[in-house]
Amino acid sequence: MIDVGIKPLKVSEVNQYIKKTFAGDWLLSNIKVEGEISNFKHHYSGHMYFSLKDDKGKLKCVMFKSDNRLVNFELKDGLKIIVTGYISVYEKEGNYQLYAKKIEESGIGDLFLAFEKLKAKLEKEGLFDPENKKELPYLPKKVGVVTSSTGAAIKDIITVIKRRFPLTNILIYPVLVQGVQAPKEIVEGLKYLDDRDDIDVIITGRGGGSIEELFAFNDESVARTIYNMRKPVISAVGHETDFTIADFVADLRAPTPSAAAELATPELSELKENLERMFARLGKDCKHILNDYNLKLEYIKRGLDFYNPINQLKERIQEQDDLFKKLSQLMEIKFKRERDKVENIFSKLRYLSPTSLLDRGYSILLDEKDNMINSVNDLSIDKELKLLIKDGMIKVKVVKINKGEFYYEEK
Repeated sequence: MIDVGIKPLKVSEVNQYIKKTFAGDWLLSNIKVEGEISNFKHHYSGHMYFSLKDDKGKLKCVMFKSDNRLVNFELKDGLKIIVTGYISVYEKEGNYQLYAKKIEESGIGDLFLAFEKLKAKLEKEGLFDPENKKELPYLPKKVGVVTSSTGAAIKDIITVIKRRFPLTNILIYPVLVQGVQAPKEIVEGLKYLDDRDDIDVIITGRGGGSIEELFAFNDESVARTIYNMRKPVISAVGHETDFTIADFVADLRAPTPSAAAELATPELSELKENLERMFARLGKDCKHILNDYNLKLEYIKRGLDFYNPINQLKERIQEQDDLFKKLSQLMEIKFKRERDKVENIFSKLRYLSPTSLLDRGYSILLDEKDNMINSVNDLSIDKELKLLIKDGMIKVKVVKINKGEFYYEEK
């Protein structure tokens, strides 16, 4: 029975009411829940998002950065834990979830335990050994892809291959990538592509997911099929941090389908650049070879010229010319040095000559026989003398003699 008199509520009002109801419930406001971690994500903000699951249901969980700093063990898919917290509503989406305040280890989940058991078994058999890995072709003509035809993975693979190397053809074998039938279909797709002669490399994978969603790629039949393939296989499950069994067995593991497409094909622009570099290097090598041959020919020519008598005679004449030139230079240097010495001596003689003394203001006293007077002992009163100065001669008579001192007559 519908009561038309009931006032309609806004969506936000309904969510707020439910949130208040949860907050007032004594059980939901402080609850412990045990389950297996699924679809775990540690956001760059520091918050953790995951689901708790058992064989009958799932519960979304969030643990904020301020609380998860106290967790002293690594959280990952497949791990059994006990979460203490409260149930509330995320009003924006209308979803209820468990807000974790504390997390304790409970044990290893069934799927994770099965994964570790199969991994150890196949590793012991040598299915993961690096020496069994096949090399990828450098220029694949056709790439085979085993994945879902409707997921984001196939779109990413096609987009990347067409962008990087449009000359490569793509053959898609659509399969289920999760569910009970998924392993069987993946095995059939891998075998079909491996039997084709026109396929050079095969990509298989999906766009990521929780541990149960990746179950098909942890299947033993898928792993053994990949190991026995003739063609190289790239595993691209789309999980950046976690590995599947297919990742370990495949010839190459890619973190995402887009990365697998990049690993499978070269970059066309890089190929062009490499070819240009190769041609440039080839041109340089040819040039170097020609230069080497030219140098060898020149060496032979010089050897022939060296033993030519005319050339030897020319060399001897040139050597004599060089010696004469060096001798002339040495003689010129020697002559200049000697000339400088003579000029230096003449300069000193000129400086010490009587004429030079007269030019500098001095005078010379001579007797009647033109002998130079050097001492007062050579003089006598009334003796006539000659006084030579710069521009002439003066006759003088001795009127007074003072010995041992300069004499100045006062006026």
